[in-house]
Amino acid sequence: MVIAPVSVRDRAMALPAEFQTVAPILGTAHPTGYPTYVILGFVANFLLTPLGEPAFRMNVFSLLCVAFAAAVTMRLVLRLTGSVAVGMAAGVGLTTTPVAWNLATHADPHTLHLALVAVLFAALVRWEHARRDGQAMADRWLILAAGIFGLSAANHSLTLLLAVPVGLYVLSVQPGVIVRPRLFGVCLLALIGALVVPYLELPLRAADGPFKAALVYGRPDTWDGFWSIALAEQFRGSLADPLGDLPRKVGELGGLAAAQFGLLAALIPVGFLATVVRHPRFALLTGTAMLVTVLFNASYSNADIGRYYLGPVLWTWAWLGILAGIVVEQVGSERRRVGSARAVTATVLAGALLLPAAVDFGARSAAADRSGDTSARAWVTAALAGMEEDAVVVSWWGLSTVLWYARHVDGLRPDLTIIDDRTRLDLGYGEATDVIARFLGTRPVYVIRANDADLALVEARYVLMSISNEPAPDVYRVVRER
Repeated sequence: MVIAPVSVRDRAMALPAEFQTVAPILGTAHPTGYPTYVILGFVANFLLTPLGEPAFRMNVFSLLCVAFAAAVTMRLVLRLTGSVAVGMAAGVGLTTTPVAWNLATHADPHTLHLALVAVLFAALVRWEHARRDGQAMADRWLILAAGIFGLSAANHSLTLLLAVPVGLYVLSVQPGVIVRPRLFGVCLLALIGALVVPYLELPLRAADGPFKAALVYGRPDTWDGFWSIALAEQFRGSLADPLGDLPRKVGELGGLAAAQFGLLAALIPVGFLATVVRHPRFALLTGTAMLVTVLFNASYSNADIGRYYLGPVLWTWAWLGILAGIVVEQVGSERRRVGSARAVTATVLAGALLLPAAVDFGARSAAADRSGDTSARAWVTAALAGMEEDAVVVSWWGLSTVLWYARHVDGLRPDLTIIDDRTRLDLGYGEATDVIARFLGTRPVYVIRANDADLALVEARYVLMSISNEPAPDVYRVVRER
């Protein structure tokens, strides 16, 4: 079983185990619920059944999302440049960028976000070109884009940052769109419908819903509970001073660009300027999207921010592709044999775009390859082996995800009651020490804490005994009250 591709003690990497559990059983994930991912992941898990157990299938789903995003990126760059070779280089370059490559190896809704954003931008560009060429039913592409925006927003709230860039782009293509009530209304219905329908999964599969799921975060069956999850109320306050300390943020962004693109990082500003010259409306769309997203990411402090840069990576590859396309055109126009000159130049430039990834291929591959990491299986096997029958486990989210998979997907130890920090709040059990007091003396109680400070709070009231050394030294049996 591949539950989590790195150490289960890494809180950021507890995310894969959660989605490897929630999606196959069609449950509810942590805020914002990620209903689009959960629903599509449930379908993918079913369709990929021959490939092994659910954990692996959900990892494959991420791989397919990144591959699909690469294919759409290739088609988008081909449309903007007319060069197949450059388009293919942009698509392959996207998949070999470290952040995309790493996320493609494990279950993560950000990979679906990348795929949906790629489709959104491709549909918008297709709409612009269809209108330019006077094609019949050109506006169907805008309606499609509106629907994709809704689906993407129901998958990840990062999509909401794109509302203004998309609005500016639409107005730049057709300023009078807002006075076309029929088109505006159809687009609005497509967006709202694609957003609302996936979110129905939350109340329908809630603990008191008509189709109760085995694992539900919070209380989405209540009005307040639903909005608390959908709006991610618990993460409010994580965004601090987006326009402050800009020199530091710019410096960090430059370092991130160098880490992801290598020597190509120096060409990113040139690529954007080339986009401004050749495709000004696309530059408006991607430039404003880039600005809003990186300012948000640089000011947000409650996540593994690296994965939030998948959108910027996509737009950067589009810029680099457009820059290469312009060079191909210029070289071709100066040669008598235009076709062959363009083909050779495009091939050479495509290779140049992929050269940094080729040079660094071994390091990038090694960083992404965690196929030999079985720490999650080892941890959960040791933890469950040391727990008595009918036990209560007072856990925290980072390791609850691994226990959830073992219990709800593997079907192991159905006798256990896992009380997560979220669960105790929903049930009104109070603090972790109060949960222990509720069950101690009637059932065996085990405790897993997030850090030494949380563990010390428990040890101040109770005598604890570790049930195992490595690989599960962080699971304690509650012996008695002090």
